[in-house]
Amino acid sequence: MSGERLPLAPRPLTEPHPSRLSPEHPHRERVLAAHAAALAAGEAGYLDPDTGLFVLTAGFLARRGTCCGRGCRHCPYVTD
Repeated sequence: MSGERLPLAPRPLTEPHPSRLSPEHPHRERVLAAHAAALAAGEAGYLDPDTGLFVLTAGFLARRGTCCGRGCRHCPYVTD
């Protein structure tokens, strides 16, 4: 990574790329609700409703300015 700021993908921060959270995911609505609540509160992340793992929000990742390449669920940079 060069450290250069990347452009955000052309979709709302509330909508993860389908490769990161499938439209068929059995708990998609719960995940999106937890993400939306964390975004609205300005929090860096939320606890995944299924696993209890901490997941970074698209807002936090966007403020970072670059993609880390680790496959984040809400990566605001992934387009393909």
